[in-house]
Amino acid sequence: MGTVGGAVGGAGSSTLLVTGIGELVTNDPARPGMLGIVPSASLLVADGRVVWAGASGAVPPESAELAATAEVLDVGGAAVIPGFVDSHTHLVFGGDRAAEFEARMSGQPYTAGGIRSTVAATRAATDAELSSRLDGFVAELHAQGTTTFEIKSGYGLTVDDEARLLRLAERVTPETTFLGAHVVPAEYADDAEAYVELVVGPMLDACAPHARWIDVFCETGAFTPEQSRRILSAGASRGLGVRVHASQLAPGLGVALAVSLDAASVDHCTHLTPDDIARLAASRTVATLLPGVEFSTRQPYPDARRLLDAGVTVALASDCNPGSSFTSSMPFCISVAVRDMGMTPAEALWAATAGGAAALRRDDVGHLTPGARADFAVLRAPGYVHLAYRPGVPLVAATYRAGVRVG
Repeated sequence: MGTVGGAVGGAGSSTLLVTGIGELVTNDPARPGMLGIVPSASLLVADGRVVWAGASGAVPPESAELAATAEVLDVGGAAVIPGFVDSHTHLVFGGDRAAEFEARMSGQPYTAGGIRSTVAATRAATDAELSSRLDGFVAELHAQGTTTFEIKSGYGLTVDDEARLLRLAERVTPETTFLGAHVVPAEYADDAEAYVELVVGPMLDACAPHARWIDVFCETGAFTPEQSRRILSAGASRGLGVRVHASQLAPGLGVALAVSLDAASVDHCTHLTPDDIARLAASRTVATLLPGVEFSTRQPYPDARRLLDAGVTVALASDCNPGSSFTSSMPFCISVAVRDMGMTPAEALWAATAGGAAALRRDDVGHLTPGARADFAVLRAPGYVHLAYRPGVPLVAATYRAGVRVG
């Protein structure tokens, strides 16, 4: 593959013509196949948006003058894919849980209660420490082809701490999620209902201005379906979109709750009943699968094949967090989904791009069609299949967001 030039984070040109693309994944439903692949392709970008994508030498007359004056980026036969859309992360936190991971790999089970140790470390961290670490994670995401990402709060669990985590998160992404209902903190262990009152009252008041979404961990050991409905409904009444953690540790009522509230996504979906799948298939709620979790906890993987065959929209996300999935790599998640979850390479890439966009209810990212934001990754490979075919290999040569190189 040819080399890819351009300084990371440079101002870039307002017009860019990417040429020498051996295989261009567009995710354009108007093109044949799931991924809308164009072989021997070019991509024309202006002012951060895709103007045209198609076969090299076939620039339409209306774009010819623009292409003639554009900065040219020749990728030397490499594949180009849409930037990954990671719709589920927890990137603002203090400390780590390496000792917990080691214990789990030695035979101890994963439980939701470990979140409290991260809460303690996060509360003790300064804004500067959290912000510096967050910037490091964003750099990791960009280096691995991710151009759009969501960040949840949930490691503060006080009014002031939840609000500050969201303020830090909104500095790097508009996709911020209030997750005050992550787990009941230690100081409310004997009065969960009092904590719910705090979440739907003062905490929501402080956090709603800094969030686009509200989420809840509807699971045994976290929040009951009744508590979850109350929290999500309170957020929706404040204009926040709904997301749900559900069915990670055991079957439950979280999926039914998510669908009934028209949630954008229900995440984990490790343990689903036939009724859960039927509900998802009949709704616009996306099932977001998080293979890094099962890899890191040795739980059974979700059966993506059942969901896809039923017509459910599926997304893949990293769930980057210190307890159950400390990875920021979407290529890794694709590899695991293909190897262990019944997905084809095409289905996994679509889920990690267009599927993630659907889980965030975004129509401007996750694809490379005219009008979309020009978010793309150049691979050190001739085709997208190599993302699953070469697990663990750093195949992203360059990442562009709105036509500007960021990684």
